[in-house]
Amino acid sequence: MSLVQHVSAIDGIDRELEPDLVDDCDFVPIRRKISYDVIQPPSDAIPVAETRPGTPAYKHSTTKRIAQVAVTVIACWSASGIVFGFAALKPVLVEEGVYHERCTPAEKVEGLELCAQQDLGLNLFFTIASITANVSALPVGTVLDRCGSRICWFIACLLLAIGAVIMAFAFHEPGFDGYIAGNFFLALAGTFLFVPSFQIANAFPKYAGSIVALVTGAFDASAAVFLFYRLVYEKSGRSFTPDKFFLGYLIVPVCIFIALVTIMPVRDYVSTLNLQSKLEKAEDATRDVHDSDDEIESTSELNRVRKRRAERRKKKLRQIDAVLGDRDERQMRAEREEDRQQTSWVWGVLHGLPAHKQMATPWFILITLMTVLQMIRMNYFIATIRSQYEYMLESIEEANKIGAFFDVALPVGGVLFTPVIGFLLDRLSVPTMLGLIVLFTTVIGVLNSIPAVWAGYMTVLLFVLLRPLYYSAMSDYTTKVFGFATFGRVYGAIICLSGIANFSQYGLDALTHHTFDGNPIPINVVLAIAGFIVGTSLVIFVFVSVRQLREKGRVDEEERERLLLEEDEEEDEYEDDGSYL
Repeated sequence: MSLVQHVSAIDGIDRELEPDLVDDCDFVPIRRKISYDVIQPPSDAIPVAETRPGTPAYKHSTTKRIAQVAVTVIACWSASGIVFGFAALKPVLVEEGVYHERCTPAEKVEGLELCAQQDLGLNLFFTIASITANVSALPVGTVLDRCGSRICWFIACLLLAIGAVIMAFAFHEPGFDGYIAGNFFLALAGTFLFVPSFQIANAFPKYAGSIVALVTGAFDASAAVFLFYRLVYEKSGRSFTPDKFFLGYLIVPVCIFIALVTIMPVRDYVSTLNLQSKLEKAEDATRDVHDSDDEIESTSELNRVRKRRAERRKKKLRQIDAVLGDRDERQMRAEREEDRQQTSWVWGVLHGLPAHKQMATPWFILITLMTVLQMIRMNYFIATIRSQYEYMLESIEEANKIGAFFDVALPVGGVLFTPVIGFLLDRLSVPTMLGLIVLFTTVIGVLNSIPAVWAGYMTVLLFVLLRPLYYSAMSDYTTKVFGFATFGRVYGAIICLSGIANFSQYGLDALTHHTFDGNPIPINVVLAIAGFIVGTSLVIFVFVSVRQLREKGRVDEEERERLLLEEDEEEDEYEDDGSYL
């Protein structure tokens, strides 16, 4: 699956050194907007995304903003992650004979529905799309921060149309092998569509978390697009062929384009950080007085001018309060954010450090290794679920039933589990969350190696819950440990390395078919053991580091109290000696 599609927050607080102080213990909280920009110089204090002009949410009506959120969710559901519905589409590809020409003459005579070389080709079809979705996050994020979401959506419409046309032509003309190219464009379009979609959360800053969850859920649900098509394909007696489907799918980029030029905002909504700056200005009553007031001779006219200024300022204050929340609501959000920071145990560990130094620590190395392994495991499972259980259960019928259950559970599980993920991230410490993930992955690895029907269903059930949990937790870990200032470079590196490592999936498929004669258990066992070792190492490292940091903090606090006590005693001595007389 794709890492970039599960971001837990669009802005937050970084813990950074106070520039005017030299004491390493002097930190100040700085609110930052999340950024995927990987080429911005580290010395730039203000992210490029914050320098672009934007639209305050109060400039548009509530009804229009609701419509924009609805359009964003529908667009993401229909196009952002359809390539991850590969498991549901694969039976259609097999039925249509895609890559069947790669089978040997003996296999064709034998009447094999799916031969080894054909299976490898189909799985590569998915692997390339998965890698594209991850690696493309780097350039897409940079384009977003520098050009805005509108440009990204225009590009997404074009790429969706290109991908759909290529796929339709490939299915219509058997001699044209455009399947991988078409899927590549669909995956790239999904990233261009999805990454900018988080910006719509600024339309309702008070409910930004809920909107982020809706958009994330829409991405998970988009895997069902190919499932719905397969159901129609089977219901029509295979007459609604893929070329017809992909030609019809052109309506999606067309509708998105129409919405883009009619309903969606021309400029992105400004962030909470920007609104808070406007709020501070609106609360400043001294802004009602201008230097030019000295040119107004009439006192009554001067009072009228200042009164109009005050009315405009107070009107803007009410508008900002309506979208950002009044003072009590803002205070409650700030307290919740502080509670989350304290609950995490690791907030601010590496905040303020340059990205290259952050990436040289075990905090980065271990989470990257763990993510690489989990991505390989998850994508290998998605691509081979039917063939795995066909071998382990020695039953095509049972394998198809488990595969059908997976096709439905994958999108539904992500949608239903999203609120629970938010609850867990807010209330569990990062070490506890990592421990829970290691437990999940280990149990899944064990169950996925048991040749039993009940184990297959349990594997699917736990898998569809783990997938969104894992990627959301990784985004959360990155912001809490490394901070928002370096998010683009650090998280981008994790995404890129994980995507590149996914090329190994083709090798795993080849091992399964040729070395192990179709038996997936050795691969599953090795991946489970490797994931357990790396995951356990990460959990132990984080627990030990947290204890050391807490101990250091306790010692520093005791030293600070001792110094303060000595200063008080010295002042008392000076007073007793009459030093201040």
